[in-house]
Amino acid sequence: MKQIIQDLKSGDTILEEVPVPRVGSGKVLIKTHRSLVSLGTEKMLVNFGQANLIDKARQQPDRVKDVINKMKTDGIQPTVEAVFRKLGTPLPLGYSQAGTVVEVGNGVTEFKVGDRVVSNGNHAEFVAVPKNLVAKIPDNVSFDEASFTVVGAIGLQGVRLVRPTFGETIVVIGLGLIGLITVQLLKANGCNVIGIDLDQDKVDRAKSYGVEALNPLNSDPVNSVNELTGQIGCDGVIITASAPSNQIIKQAANMSRKRGRIVLVGVIGLNIERADFYEKELTFQVSCSYGPGRYDSNYEQSGHDYPLPFVRWTENRNFQAILEAIENGNLDVKSLITEEVVLEDYLSIYGDMNAKGSIASILQYPVESVEINRSVKVSLTNTEKSSGKIAVIGAGNFTQAMIMPALKNTNADIKYVLSSGGLSSTSLAKKYNVPISSTSFDEVLADSEVNHVVITTQHNLHAGMTIQALNAGKDVFVEKPLALKSDELNEIISAVEKNNKSVIVGFNRRFSPHILKMKKLLGNEPGPMNVIATMNAGFIPPEVWVHDMNSGGGRIIGEACHYIDLITCLTGSKIVEVNMKALGVDPKINTDNASIHLKYENGSLGVINYFANGHKSYSKERVEVYYQNKNLILDNFRRLDGYGYSKGLSSKLLKTKQDKGHFNQFNLLIEQWEKGLAPIIPFDEIVNTTKASFAAIDSLLTNETKKV
Repeated sequence: MKQIIQDLKSGDTILEEVPVPRVGSGKVLIKTHRSLVSLGTEKMLVNFGQANLIDKARQQPDRVKDVINKMKTDGIQPTVEAVFRKLGTPLPLGYSQAGTVVEVGNGVTEFKVGDRVVSNGNHAEFVAVPKNLVAKIPDNVSFDEASFTVVGAIGLQGVRLVRPTFGETIVVIGLGLIGLITVQLLKANGCNVIGIDLDQDKVDRAKSYGVEALNPLNSDPVNSVNELTGQIGCDGVIITASAPSNQIIKQAANMSRKRGRIVLVGVIGLNIERADFYEKELTFQVSCSYGPGRYDSNYEQSGHDYPLPFVRWTENRNFQAILEAIENGNLDVKSLITEEVVLEDYLSIYGDMNAKGSIASILQYPVESVEINRSVKVSLTNTEKSSGKIAVIGAGNFTQAMIMPALKNTNADIKYVLSSGGLSSTSLAKKYNVPISSTSFDEVLADSEVNHVVITTQHNLHAGMTIQALNAGKDVFVEKPLALKSDELNEIISAVEKNNKSVIVGFNRRFSPHILKMKKLLGNEPGPMNVIATMNAGFIPPEVWVHDMNSGGGRIIGEACHYIDLITCLTGSKIVEVNMKALGVDPKINTDNASIHLKYENGSLGVINYFANGHKSYSKERVEVYYQNKNLILDNFRRLDGYGYSKGLSSKLLKTKQDKGHFNQFNLLIEQWEKGLAPIIPFDEIVNTTKASFAAIDSLLTNETKKV
């Protein structure tokens, strides 16, 4: 299928060939008939992509601070690589689409194949969208009209927040697409509406809807509003403009009556003067996109609706309200259509967006049946052959940053890169000359040429995909964690035994040159030792999926397992007891500020301090070993110091750029697969580590030490 993307590095807007997305649980697959180009929003993205590096930095000063902090902790080269990798990630454009349902995922009962629907899908021939972001189109509303729904919901949410009542005067500053929809919704609500814009064509268009509209180039907007309201001032202001100036918010305050309401839908300068708001006791609120539910993964991704009696207007119910307004004639969107362009002629819209005076541009998609192809050929098959081809499942940030660069430096013969949406896998396949980009795991499992699978998906998919791959006769490398639940782990153990295939988990730190140096000094069968591992993990907001025990497993199972494995590696022994304590009055809800105590078969003791409440500028990782009157101190996988060793060894034992062992891990893994060597990590150690991570959570919940 074809999809429009923005290349942030080159600045080009591209019509890319990508696989049709996979339809996951709770989603529907929609064949697109029309999509609306939101010229204001998309022009900002296109202009950002076309800007040089200095201008990009000026536009995102907060990101620049993050880059500087990362340089301090991780070094210059890794930071520069991360910045350019981010810029090299294609950005899908579009978010207001209309089409026909062609597939429904598990758990979807609200829609069926053939339904005409709208969604916030991108400009693509097919989109896979969670059900709460999809709404049915009334029979007498065309696809052209319906494509305005999501953009219309943005304006509607601004109207809801300003809380207009019949007869009030509301000013709309900015008469672009969202502004012109907003003024119509306000008129339908019985309001007196005043529109303001610098573009006279937009002012005239607003007047055609019965709106009192004015151009600030011809008259002072504050004086004009005061005159039109008998010197009372307006009851509310909705700002839909996009401009860096602080003048707009000042004007909005000055034209408002006492206790007036101001709602920001657009993007403006917000250097607010206290006196403007203090004297009138004005309220100011920023509107969040389509409405309640936006950016809430439980609502959007998991499909959990908010109860209507408590949240009357969610984003989905806003979609429905816009469609009803179009159906009953309260919202005229046909008059806003400036041009309709077939998909292949997309550059007539995106070629020079700054020169266009369009209000709304519609992209038309082929009406004939389009094949649902979940794999596309990206490049020629590699000429060098290995003993087994590899499929990489998952194309997220970590795969882009570590997995693919590490595999590139080996003899790995990669045949597939998979992603759920198809775009990120296509980008990676092109970059690393991989023949096939796909969204079909079933195709990989059925391909007899594929002997090895690298799984880098979201945590809750690891166990199921590992079991499927093992049962298909393939060796597996899976990023941590191996599983989220004990029954999943038991199924994996059974599949390994049944199929005689190997499973390696991405515990890369044990392959760092610093850890290898420590192991050499400690010996293969060391006696009892004390190991303290501290991770300054950093704060992650509680709503992020990694905290969800069902999808991410929490940060102990999902990330601290790295250090459980690392201490096991250093001690050369297995864990027999686990005890975990966490910070706070109710530690059960704060597992990313915790200390884990481990006891090993050989008498060693391990302590893992996994903290999320430290400062970013401090080293992220630190390992200390206390053993036979000696110490080994590893700082952030950049410097290893030793104390108490022979005079021939200085305190500084090893200093490198940050190296957490990823490249060495994959060199050894490919050698294992090609030569049929013993697993680079013994499977019984992987199982022991996984059980210990489960025991840590059990210990916290029961306030007891747990046996492993």
